[in-house]
Amino acid sequence: MGATRFDFSGQVAVITGGGKGIGRGAAEAFAEAGAKVYVLDHNKMTGTTVAKGIRERGGRATFLACDVTDGRRVAEVFAQIDADAGRLDILVNSAGGFTEQRSVEDTSDEEWDRVIELNLKSVFLCARAAIPVFKRQGSGRIVNLGSMAGVSALTTSSPPYAASKAGVHSLTRVLARELGRHGVTANTIAPGTTATERVVAVRTQEERDAIGNSTLVGRIAEVADMVGWVLFLAAPESAYLTGQTLSINGGRLMV
Repeated sequence: MGATRFDFSGQVAVITGGGKGIGRGAAEAFAEAGAKVYVLDHNKMTGTTVAKGIRERGGRATFLACDVTDGRRVAEVFAQIDADAGRLDILVNSAGGFTEQRSVEDTSDEEWDRVIELNLKSVFLCARAAIPVFKRQGSGRIVNLGSMAGVSALTTSSPPYAASKAGVHSLTRVLARELGRHGVTANTIAPGTTATERVVAVRTQEERDAIGNSTLVGRIAEVADMVGWVLFLAAPESAYLTGQTLSINGGRLMV
């Protein structure tokens, strides 16, 4: 059997956090499948590199610098995309993460607010900006990145990160309910720990190996393990799936 091939020719995809990790993988995969991709990231260097690499391989990509926690900037960027492309088919909210793994007792007010804004407020702001275009078209796909940390306390994680990702899962259901009649679906993937640049920076090799050994497949997830699910949730084949959180964790957590 041949490999499953997605075709997003003629579609426009916006990927937040597209400069690294799962966001980068998704941006590259959508472009390879024919979509025009807008890479949103606060880091100009990484975002520019991703968009340039896509173009060098024959794809279509534009980098737009965007702090996805800033409502005014988000509105400006989405207005620019609408003016440029005239449509928006796919929104992937991949921006997020944390840098300090502390207990609740040791988490500062500042860290709590920063992580909640980055992981949860950003999804709200970007979805809100995309909704008018989706409604005008009568179609659209929202794919959010949650986390196993937002489903269970099975693994040690940052308290605001776990709370924010649980919020993403809930917000996804709200979006699905509000937008279903407009031809828009909203779903979330909840990855297990994935060997992105951020995870490699905050977890030691020993910790990553232990995580891999705790899964039923015997390894930590790679970015490629998540990207296919993002594309599936944006594809026509998933049109009847909405308001769901898909746990992709190698059997580490089964609910």
